[in-house]
Amino acid sequence: MTDALTPAEFAAAGHEVIDWIARYLREIDQYPVLSRVTPGEVRSHLPSSPPAAPATWSEIFSDFEQHVLPGMTHWNHPGFFAYFAITGSAPGILAELLTAALNVNAMLWKTSPAATELEQLALDWLRQLVGLSPGWFGITTDTASISSMLALAAARERRPDLEIRQRGMAGRTDVPTMRVYCSEHAHSSIDKAAIALGLGADNVVHIRSDAEYRMRADALSDAIAADRARGMLPLAVVATVGTTSTTSIDPVPAIAEVCRQHDVWLHVDGAYAGVAAMVPELRPIMAGVDQADSLVMNPHKWLFTPVDCSALYTRHPHILKRAFALVPDYLVTSVGDEAVDFMNYGVQLGHRFRALKLWAVMRAFGSDALASVLRQHCALAAKFATWVEAQPHWQVVAPVPLSVVCFRYAPPNASPEAADSLNMAILDRVNCTGRVYLSHTKLGGRAILRLAIGNARTDESHVAEAWRLLLDAASQVSVARQ
Repeated sequence: MTDALTPAEFAAAGHEVIDWIARYLREIDQYPVLSRVTPGEVRSHLPSSPPAAPATWSEIFSDFEQHVLPGMTHWNHPGFFAYFAITGSAPGILAELLTAALNVNAMLWKTSPAATELEQLALDWLRQLVGLSPGWFGITTDTASISSMLALAAARERRPDLEIRQRGMAGRTDVPTMRVYCSEHAHSSIDKAAIALGLGADNVVHIRSDAEYRMRADALSDAIAADRARGMLPLAVVATVGTTSTTSIDPVPAIAEVCRQHDVWLHVDGAYAGVAAMVPELRPIMAGVDQADSLVMNPHKWLFTPVDCSALYTRHPHILKRAFALVPDYLVTSVGDEAVDFMNYGVQLGHRFRALKLWAVMRAFGSDALASVLRQHCALAAKFATWVEAQPHWQVVAPVPLSVVCFRYAPPNASPEAADSLNMAILDRVNCTGRVYLSHTKLGGRAILRLAIGNARTDESHVAEAWRLLLDAASQVSVARQ
C-alpha cells in the first residue's frame, strides 16, 4: 500500500472538497459566526481511541460536516468583527493546497530552491508595496509573536561582547540587566518574547501614551536615560504601527531619533496595519520605519492570505543569522554563501512554503485591487464611527485611523462601573445572535467594544447589521436592568 487513497479515490475526494469549499465561501454568511458548542461537546461525538481499521473518505468527511464544522468559529465570515478580522481568499486557499501537495521543507536552499527564492521575491514585492527602501531582508514565520521574538534576539546579539549565545545569562555577574521598551498599548507578545529570551517580564518597560494612545517619545527618552544611570542596558524599543486595542500609530520618526541617540535597536510591530501603507493616502503610517532595524507585518491579517504567514524584515540579516546559525555536518551543503538557508535565521529548523500563497494572493488580486479593498474597509469603519457618534448615549472613544472602531454605550444615568456591565451584556447578546462577532478591550480601565473590519467579503450591509444588533441589544439590556 502506498497511500490511504488511490489516485482515482483522491481525485474524486478532491473534487468533492473543492466543491464544498466553493459552496462554503459562497454561502458562508449562512453559518453562525461564533460556535455554539459547549466545552467538550465536539470531542464527545468522536471516538476516544484511534481506529485500527481504515475509514473511507466519505466517512471522514461526514464526521467533519456533522461533528467538526458545528464546533468552528468562522473567521472567514464577513460578519467576523472581533480581534483583527482576516480572510482566507480563494487564491490563497488554492496555493495552500499546492503547498500541502508539494510538502517541502525549505530549511536549506538546496532542499527547495524555488521555495526559498519565491519567498525572497514575494517578500520583496511586499516591501515595495508598502514603500520601504531596498536593503531589507525578509523571512516568513508563523506569527508576529515569533517574528518579534526573533527580532529581540537579534537586538541582543547586536552586542556580541555580552557572549549570550555561547555563555548564556544564568549565574553571570558581568551581564547588565537588559531592558526592552514599548508602549503601554503594545501587544502582549513583546512581554512573552522577553520571558522566552530570559530577559524577564519585569524588564519590559511600558511607556506612557498620549491622549490618542500613542507612545510618548519624550517619556521613552527619559526612561532610557534613567535606566542607563542605574547601570542597566537598554536593548530594544518596540514601536507599534496599529496597536491591538485601538490601532493607534506610534510616532516612529521621533522614536527612531531617540533610538539613534541612545544607540538602541528599534523594532516596529506593523503586524496588522503595516500592509495598509500600500494605499497611497495611508502611506504616511510607515513614516520613519525605514530607520528601524526590524519590522513585522502579517499578510494573514489584512492581506487575505490564509493563516499562517507573518513577514519578518531586518536591515541586519547578518546579526539575525549570527544569533541563530548552527549547521551540523548532516546539513552542510556545497552551494556556498550566495544562497540563503532559512534555517539559519530562527529557532525552527523546518520552514514551510508559506510564500506560495502570499505570491498567489498578490498576483491574483494585483496591488490596485488590494489597495481598493483596504481603502473600502477604512471607509466602512469611518462610516460606522459616524453612526455611533450620531446616536445618543453612544461614544467613539479612540481615533479611527484605519479599520477598527473602539466605542462604548454610556447612558447618562449609569456609573462607569454600571456602564462596563452594560457593555459586556450588550456584547454577549450580539455575539449570541450568530450573525456577527465582536470583541472588547479596556481603555482607561473601562470596558470598550471593538468592531474590526478586515474580511474581503465584508460590505456595508454586514456593518449595518452589526450596528442594528448593537442598538437592539442596548435597548434590551437597558430595559432588563430597570
